[in-house]
Amino acid sequence: MSNAIVYVDTAEVREGALEELKAASKELVDFVDANLPRLIAYNVYLSDDGARITVVHVHPDSASLEYHMGVAGPVFRRFVDLVTLTSIHVYGEPSEKVLKQLHEKARLLGRGAVAVEVDALHAGFTRFASQA
Repeated sequence: MSNAIVYVDTAEVREGALEELKAASKELVDFVDANLPRLIAYNVYLSDDGARITVVHVHPDSASLEYHMGVAGPVFRRFVDLVTLTSIHVYGEPSEKVLKQLHEKARLLGRGAVAVEVDALHAGFTRFASQA
């Protein structure tokens, strides 16, 4: 069985914030790329109308997500006036510390109204491509 964690969050883009959000998102991606080498994937998606942003990241294990939340967590404050978080979904088995970190993020960006949903792996596997 796989220990991989897939994280997906979705937020509404605040009116008039799209251009600043695009710039901030690119800066966040660069920060994550430079500081969190264990991440397998980190991607930001915008809806066609620019009203919704979705962030998806894949970690080899819960420790990687925990580290990500500790290192990148302070950067999330920049997004307080740009988005309203609407959902956090985690696929895999996050640690209790990760769950606490995610609830803190939900309070910060979702105004306290966002549930953190976790689905445990039932069956499957994960293949990691070698980066030769």
